[in-house]
Amino acid sequence: MRILADENIPLVDAFFGAFGDIRRAPGRSIDRETLGDAEVLLVRSVTRVDEALLAGSQVRFVGTCTIGTDHLDLEYLRQAGIAWASAPGCNARGVVDYVLGSLISLAEVHGVDLASRTYGVIGAGQVGGRLVDVLRSLGWRVLVCDPLRQEAEGGDFVDLPTILSECDVLSLHTPLTRSGPHPTWHLLGREELGRLRPGSWLINASRGAVVDNAALRELLADRTDLEAVLDVWEGEPEVDVALADLCHIATPHIAGYSLDGKLRGTEQIYQAFCRERGLPPSIRLDALLPAPWLRELSLDAGADPAWALAMVCRAVYDPRRDDADFRRTLQGGSAERRAGFDALRKHYPPRREIDGLRVSLGREAPILKQMLKALGISQD
Repeated sequence: MRILADENIPLVDAFFGAFGDIRRAPGRSIDRETLGDAEVLLVRSVTRVDEALLAGSQVRFVGTCTIGTDHLDLEYLRQAGIAWASAPGCNARGVVDYVLGSLISLAEVHGVDLASRTYGVIGAGQVGGRLVDVLRSLGWRVLVCDPLRQEAEGGDFVDLPTILSECDVLSLHTPLTRSGPHPTWHLLGREELGRLRPGSWLINASRGAVVDNAALRELLADRTDLEAVLDVWEGEPEVDVALADLCHIATPHIAGYSLDGKLRGTEQIYQAFCRERGLPPSIRLDALLPAPWLRELSLDAGADPAWALAMVCRAVYDPRRDDADFRRTLQGGSAERRAGFDALRKHYPPRREIDGLRVSLGREAPILKQMLKALGISQD
């Protein structure tokens, strides 16, 4: 069997080596010629998989090691009888860590108590749903907008106008869709952005085009009370440099790039491939994960909870480093910037997830224990 994989997918040999010969290629360069006689195609979000790529090929299975599938033409894959799989939830924890790190940075700059803000989460799937659970477990007020879940489940959901009118923080975690009953392309357009509350913070770690980037740039230039954190961009790897300059944190689509999340994505596609072939999975990620660089922290029970939250989160991941790395690439011409965007993703340093950390407390500390439990941290 011949397998073509995006060069940025980790552990391909470990999970797929027994099935056949593996070739690798940069995800953005995968085209019909590169595909060749491959029967299995493993991609990430930068590769468009459609009829133009696959027509007449020998590909019978497509796996994307990502949550999103907007880069796959699913209707064509169904019509062509090509099996496909994605990795829902694989990087959800990494995105939650990114949002928490961004909130901590914003709170420090503005001298704001995070518990005093009202949070609006738009899109409550694998990522947004997990973020909602964490924020509510911290005791913070959270409103959730997800029309699809609301129609399917009912429950305590609100509409977008309510989010815009009541929330101080908006965090976007919706897939990108251009059609259907609830399209999300430019979900936050000029009109919606203009209705943001004074002093609002906007975080987008979903897809760039969920927000009208040109309208957001104009708004941020005019309203200095607003803050934006953007991990995704319209037209990436091309980035609106003027918009990035106006953002509190700007990063190159790496919110979910934890090592655990990337490896988990490969494992999920491996499991789906085994199911497709009627084989029992024989390889487990647990046996392949490296040891974390930081295994355990010790906190005094008298520690200030806000300080403890910031310290624990940043001990594992601080998005300000990714922001600094990204801003150094926003120089020169378009070709240099595009190359810099992809290079940061390709050579992204190992980053673990907060719920893999253990924290010990010297004595009983109910508030700290609840905070650590909300974060998913094991306690001694």
